[in-house]
Amino acid sequence: MNAWNHTNEPEFMLVGLTDSKEIQLVLSVLFLLIYLITVLGNTGMMLIIHLDAQLHTPMYFFLTHLSFLDLSYSTVITPKTLQNLLTSIKHISFMGCFIQLYFFVLLAAAECFILSSMAYDRYVAICNPLHYPVIMSPRRSYALITGSYMIGAMDSSVTVFCLSTLNFCNSKVIHHFFCDTFPILALSCSDTYDAEATIFILAGSTLLLSLITISSSYVSILSTILKINSSSGLLQVATATVWS
Repeated sequence: MNAWNHTNEPEFMLVGLTDSKEIQLVLSVLFLLIYLITVLGNTGMMLIIHLDAQLHTPMYFFLTHLSFLDLSYSTVITPKTLQNLLTSIKHISFMGCFIQLYFFVLLAAAECFILSSMAYDRYVAICNPLHYPVIMSPRRSYALITGSYMIGAMDSSVTVFCLSTLNFCNSKVIHHFFCDTFPILALSCSDTYDAEATIFILAGSTLLLSLITISSSYVSILSTILKINSSSGLLQVATATVWS
Protein backbone atom coordinates (compact mmCIF):
# COMPACT_ATOMS: atom_id res chain seq x y z
CA MET A 1 0.00 0.00 0.00
CA ASN A 2 1.18 3.51 -0.77
CA ALA A 3 0.13 4.52 2.73
CA TRP A 4 3.09 2.68 4.24
CA ASN A 5 5.51 4.50 1.93
CA HIS A 6 4.55 7.95 3.20
CA THR A 7 4.39 7.48 6.96
CA ASN A 8 7.02 6.82 9.59
CA GLU A 9 4.71 4.58 11.59
CA PRO A 10 2.29 2.20 9.85
CA GLU A 11 -0.75 3.04 11.97
CA PHE A 12 -3.77 5.29 12.38
CA MET A 13 -5.02 6.98 15.54
CA LEU A 14 -8.70 6.65 16.47
CA VAL A 15 -9.92 9.78 18.25
CA GLY A 16 -13.05 8.10 19.56
CA LEU A 17 -16.18 9.83 20.84
CA THR A 18 -14.92 12.06 23.64
CA ASP A 19 -11.82 13.10 25.59
CA SER A 20 -13.60 13.15 28.95
CA LYS A 21 -12.53 10.24 31.18
CA GLU A 22 -15.86 10.19 32.99
CA ILE A 23 -17.88 10.04 29.78
CA GLN A 24 -15.51 7.41 28.37
CA LEU A 25 -16.17 5.22 31.41
CA VAL A 26 -19.94 5.61 31.05
CA LEU A 27 -19.77 4.86 27.33
CA SER A 28 -17.59 1.82 27.87
CA VAL A 29 -20.09 0.34 30.35
CA LEU A 30 -22.99 1.15 28.00
CA PHE A 31 -21.23 -0.35 24.95
CA LEU A 32 -20.24 -3.44 26.91
CA LEU A 33 -23.82 -4.04 28.08
CA ILE A 34 -25.17 -3.55 24.56
CA TYR A 35 -22.52 -5.88 23.17
CA LEU A 36 -23.30 -8.61 25.73
CA ILE A 37 -27.03 -8.32 25.03
CA THR A 38 -26.32 -8.51 21.30
CA VAL A 39 -24.13 -11.59 21.70
CA LEU A 40 -26.58 -13.40 23.98
CA GLY A 41 -29.66 -12.44 21.96
CA ASN A 42 -28.33 -13.37 18.55
CA THR A 43 -26.53 -16.49 19.74
CA GLY A 44 -29.69 -17.63 21.51
CA MET A 45 -31.81 -17.02 18.42
CA MET A 46 -29.43 -18.98 16.18
CA LEU A 47 -29.31 -21.82 18.69
CA ILE A 48 -33.12 -22.00 19.03
CA ILE A 49 -33.62 -22.04 15.27
CA HIS A 50 -30.98 -24.73 14.90
CA LEU A 51 -32.49 -26.97 17.58
CA ASP A 52 -36.18 -26.61 16.65
CA ALA A 53 -36.97 -28.66 13.53
CA GLN A 54 -40.21 -26.73 12.98
CA LEU A 55 -38.17 -23.59 12.37
CA HIS A 56 -36.11 -25.11 9.56
CA THR A 57 -37.83 -23.02 6.90
CA PRO A 58 -36.40 -20.42 4.47
CA MET A 59 -37.66 -17.51 6.57
CA TYR A 60 -35.85 -18.67 9.71
CA PHE A 61 -32.85 -19.71 7.64
CA PHE A 62 -32.49 -16.10 6.50
CA LEU A 63 -33.19 -14.89 10.04
CA THR A 64 -30.31 -17.05 11.31
CA HIS A 65 -27.91 -15.35 8.94
CA LEU A 66 -29.33 -11.93 9.84
CA SER A 67 -28.56 -12.69 13.49
CA PHE A 68 -25.08 -13.83 12.50
CA LEU A 69 -24.50 -10.54 10.67
CA ASP A 70 -25.71 -8.52 13.65
CA LEU A 71 -23.37 -10.44 15.94
CA SER A 72 -20.48 -10.03 13.51
CA TYR A 73 -21.10 -6.27 13.18
CA SER A 74 -20.75 -5.84 16.91
CA THR A 75 -17.66 -8.05 17.10
CA VAL A 76 -15.89 -6.17 14.31
CA ILE A 77 -16.34 -2.76 15.96
CA THR A 78 -17.03 -3.05 19.70
CA PRO A 79 -13.85 -4.73 21.10
CA LYS A 80 -11.54 -2.11 19.59
CA THR A 81 -13.89 0.68 20.67
CA LEU A 82 -13.86 -0.62 24.25
CA GLN A 83 -10.07 -0.77 24.17
CA ASN A 84 -9.94 2.86 23.05
CA LEU A 85 -12.34 3.93 25.80
CA LEU A 86 -10.74 1.99 28.65
CA THR A 87 -7.03 2.36 27.84
CA SER A 88 -4.64 4.89 26.43
CA ILE A 89 -4.09 2.70 23.36
CA LYS A 90 -5.78 4.67 20.62
CA HIS A 91 -3.76 3.48 17.64
CA ILE A 92 -4.69 0.83 15.12
CA SER A 93 -2.33 -0.55 12.50
CA PHE A 94 -2.95 0.13 8.83
CA MET A 95 -3.58 -3.57 8.27
CA GLY A 96 -5.93 -3.78 11.25
CA CYS A 97 -7.80 -0.68 10.10
CA PHE A 98 -8.34 -1.98 6.59
CA ILE A 99 -9.32 -5.43 7.87
CA GLN A 100 -11.94 -3.80 10.12
CA LEU A 101 -13.19 -1.72 7.19
CA TYR A 102 -13.27 -4.78 4.91
CA PHE A 103 -15.52 -6.80 7.19
CA PHE A 104 -17.70 -3.80 8.04
CA VAL A 105 -18.46 -3.15 4.35
CA LEU A 106 -18.87 -6.88 3.64
CA LEU A 107 -21.40 -7.30 6.45
CA ALA A 108 -23.29 -4.12 5.53
CA ALA A 109 -23.66 -5.10 1.87
CA ALA A 110 -24.54 -8.71 2.72
CA GLU A 111 -27.21 -7.54 5.16
CA CYS A 112 -28.88 -5.46 2.45
CA PHE A 113 -29.19 -8.45 0.13
CA ILE A 114 -30.27 -10.84 2.89
CA LEU A 115 -33.05 -8.41 3.81
CA SER A 116 -33.98 -8.37 0.12
CA SER A 117 -34.03 -12.18 0.12
CA MET A 118 -36.32 -12.19 3.16
CA ALA A 119 -38.69 -9.76 1.43
CA TYR A 120 -38.72 -11.98 -1.67
CA ASP A 121 -39.40 -15.00 0.52
CA ARG A 122 -42.46 -13.30 2.05
CA TYR A 123 -43.63 -12.26 -1.42
CA VAL A 124 -43.54 -15.86 -2.64
CA ALA A 125 -45.18 -17.19 0.54
CA ILE A 126 -48.14 -14.80 0.29
CA CYS A 127 -48.53 -14.22 -3.44
CA ASN A 128 -47.64 -17.73 -4.65
CA PRO A 129 -48.30 -20.02 -1.67
CA LEU A 130 -48.93 -23.15 -3.75
CA HIS A 131 -45.57 -22.84 -5.50
CA TYR A 132 -43.68 -21.76 -2.38
CA PRO A 133 -41.96 -25.12 -1.64
CA VAL A 134 -40.72 -25.31 -5.24
CA ILE A 135 -39.64 -21.69 -5.64
CA MET A 136 -38.01 -21.35 -2.21
CA SER A 137 -36.26 -24.69 -2.29
CA PRO A 138 -33.22 -25.29 -0.04
CA ARG A 139 -31.00 -24.95 -3.12
CA ARG A 140 -32.38 -21.49 -3.96
CA SER A 141 -32.18 -20.38 -0.32
CA TYR A 142 -28.51 -21.34 -0.15
CA ALA A 143 -27.91 -19.63 -3.49
CA LEU A 144 -29.44 -16.38 -2.22
CA ILE A 145 -27.35 -16.48 0.96
CA THR A 146 -24.15 -17.34 -0.92
CA GLY A 147 -24.81 -14.59 -3.45
CA SER A 148 -25.37 -12.05 -0.65
CA TYR A 149 -22.01 -12.83 0.94
CA MET A 150 -20.21 -12.91 -2.42
CA ILE A 151 -21.56 -9.50 -3.44
CA GLY A 152 -20.64 -8.15 -0.01
CA ALA A 153 -17.10 -9.52 -0.40
CA MET A 154 -16.81 -7.95 -3.84
CA ASP A 155 -18.00 -4.54 -2.58
CA SER A 156 -15.62 -4.62 0.38
CA SER A 157 -12.67 -5.77 -1.74
CA VAL A 158 -13.16 -2.91 -4.21
CA THR A 159 -13.61 -0.39 -1.40
CA VAL A 160 -10.46 -1.46 0.44
CA PHE A 161 -8.49 -1.56 -2.81
CA CYS A 162 -9.54 2.00 -3.68
CA LEU A 163 -8.52 3.27 -0.25
CA SER A 164 -5.27 1.30 -0.11
CA THR A 165 -3.98 2.99 -3.28
CA LEU A 166 -4.21 6.46 -1.69
CA ASN A 167 -1.34 8.33 -0.05
CA PHE A 168 -1.49 9.37 3.60
CA CYS A 169 1.22 11.97 4.05
CA ASN A 170 0.49 14.00 7.14
CA SER A 171 -2.34 13.45 9.60
CA LYS A 172 -3.10 9.89 10.67
CA VAL A 173 -5.85 10.81 13.13
CA ILE A 174 -9.22 9.28 12.28
CA HIS A 175 -12.02 11.39 13.73
CA HIS A 176 -14.21 8.40 14.39
CA PHE A 177 -14.37 5.45 16.79
CA PHE A 178 -13.74 2.83 14.09
CA CYS A 179 -12.26 2.66 10.60
CA ASP A 180 -14.99 3.86 8.27
CA THR A 181 -14.73 4.83 4.61
CA PHE A 182 -15.12 8.59 4.63
CA PRO A 183 -13.03 9.35 7.74
CA ILE A 184 -10.17 7.50 6.02
CA LEU A 185 -10.76 9.34 2.74
CA ALA A 186 -10.53 12.63 4.62
CA LEU A 187 -6.93 11.83 5.65
CA SER A 188 -5.60 11.28 2.16
CA CYS A 189 -3.32 13.88 0.59
CA SER A 190 -3.83 12.49 -2.93
CA ASP A 191 -6.72 12.95 -5.35
CA THR A 192 -9.64 10.93 -3.99
CA TYR A 193 -12.16 11.63 -6.77
CA ASP A 194 -11.89 8.21 -8.45
CA ALA A 195 -12.01 6.37 -5.13
CA GLU A 196 -15.00 8.39 -3.90
CA ALA A 197 -16.87 7.90 -7.18
CA THR A 198 -16.26 4.14 -7.19
CA ILE A 199 -17.29 3.72 -3.55
CA PHE A 200 -20.36 5.92 -4.05
CA ILE A 201 -21.48 3.90 -7.08
CA LEU A 202 -21.01 0.59 -5.24
CA ALA A 203 -22.81 1.73 -2.10
CA GLY A 204 -25.55 3.47 -4.05
CA SER A 205 -26.16 0.46 -6.29
CA THR A 206 -26.34 -1.87 -3.29
CA LEU A 207 -28.79 0.32 -1.39
CA LEU A 208 -30.90 1.09 -4.46
CA LEU A 209 -31.20 -2.54 -5.58
CA SER A 210 -32.06 -3.64 -2.05
CA LEU A 211 -34.63 -0.86 -1.65
CA ILE A 212 -36.27 -1.67 -5.00
CA THR A 213 -36.48 -5.38 -4.19
CA ILE A 214 -37.91 -4.85 -0.71
CA SER A 215 -40.36 -2.17 -1.84
CA SER A 216 -41.57 -4.18 -4.84
CA SER A 217 -42.07 -7.28 -2.70
CA TYR A 218 -44.14 -5.54 -0.05
CA VAL A 219 -46.15 -3.54 -2.58
CA SER A 220 -47.05 -6.83 -4.26
CA ILE A 221 -47.93 -8.36 -0.88
CA LEU A 222 -50.14 -5.39 0.03
CA SER A 223 -51.82 -5.53 -3.37
CA THR A 224 -52.53 -9.24 -2.97
CA ILE A 225 -54.00 -8.77 0.51
CA LEU A 226 -56.25 -5.92 -0.63
CA LYS A 227 -57.64 -8.10 -3.41
CA ILE A 228 -58.75 -10.75 -0.92
CA ASN A 229 -62.37 -10.17 0.07
CA SER A 230 -63.22 -13.13 2.26
CA SER A 231 -62.14 -13.65 5.85
CA SER A 232 -61.09 -17.21 4.98
CA GLY A 233 -58.77 -15.86 2.34
CA LEU A 234 -57.15 -13.53 4.87
CA LEU A 235 -56.79 -16.45 7.25
CA GLN A 236 -55.00 -18.47 4.56
CA VAL A 237 -52.60 -15.58 3.95
CA ALA A 238 -51.89 -15.27 7.68
CA THR A 239 -51.29 -19.02 7.93
CA ALA A 240 -48.93 -18.98 4.97
CA THR A 241 -47.01 -16.08 6.48
CA VAL A 242 -46.55 -17.78 9.84
CA TRP A 243 -45.65 -21.30 8.71
CA SER A 244 -43.78 -20.72 5.46
